[in-house]
Amino acid sequence: MNLTAVNQTDGCQEYSCPERSVSFSVYVILYVAAAAVALLTVCGNLLVIISVSHFKQLHTPANILILSLAASDLLVGVFVMPLYLSWLIESCWISGQEMCSVFKLVNFQATSVSVHTVALIAVDRFLALHSPFFYSEKISPIVICIATLFNWLFSLLYNFTILFINGNFTVMCPAECVSTIDGVSSLIDLLIVFLMPCTLIIILYTRVFVIARKHVTAIRALQVHNSKESSKNRVSDKSERKAAILLGILVFVFLLCLLPYYICSLVVSYNAELFYVRDVTVIFFLLNSTINPIIYAIFYPWFQKSLKLIFSNKVFNKDSSLMNVL
Repeated sequence: MNLTAVNQTDGCQEYSCPERSVSFSVYVILYVAAAAVALLTVCGNLLVIISVSHFKQLHTPANILILSLAASDLLVGVFVMPLYLSWLIESCWISGQEMCSVFKLVNFQATSVSVHTVALIAVDRFLALHSPFFYSEKISPIVICIATLFNWLFSLLYNFTILFINGNFTVMCPAECVSTIDGVSSLIDLLIVFLMPCTLIIILYTRVFVIARKHVTAIRALQVHNSKESSKNRVSDKSERKAAILLGILVFVFLLCLLPYYICSLVVSYNAELFYVRDVTVIFFLLNSTINPIIYAIFYPWFQKSLKLIFSNKVFNKDSSLMNVL
């Protein structure tokens, strides 16, 4: 996610951080609020990572993808949020050129991994509902781990290439952290990081809900209520539909936070006066990393049970990884 636009700047003029335009108390409140949001993001995603990693019942393909998403969100909370929110509060970059380079790479990496992981989640749910036999036989945790590792490595190579090879990355002024990318690279980045995965997400989740609705209609048409096997199938189908709906909520919130930034970025490329409006959309983009664990806590029973076990210190008991959290 290119937080500072791809606009070219005409050289480096004398520039220093402006004096604070707010009172000291407001200044402190802004920093406290920024620290609270970053801390909430870190703690929430860390709890998701501990839950999925520790309890063996949660080592499923879908949860491994959620683990990957939580890891990228954790990067945002640990590294991207503090630096970016500090940048906004100070109205200039105060962390130096080396940190600017690392900030850009980590920021681009976390963003592209998040988007592509959500796309993989959509593929996972589609296959689980559309081809359940193929899914149960071919889509194992190992397969998803390989796909997740490929996602992280591809994103790292891609973002390094965009920033430091094809792009023109530099700290153009002491108080700025600006990266400029040529028009072709910018278009490729838009396609790979936004348009293609988001189009795939929308198409697959539309198919998922159509399939889920057909399953509901088919189940209601069945009149065999006394069959034990039929009952098991209904429970299984209900579980799959519920998982699709819950992950659909996750995807909807993700797109809701994502779309304003990219729409605003396209507008800013033609009207630089709206540059500061995009700063607001970036905040919503980053807050998605804070919202995701809240969605898990509200809608996912396994996460609620995991939290109880973690906060009661039962995870330190012998064989706690085998506890039932489903």
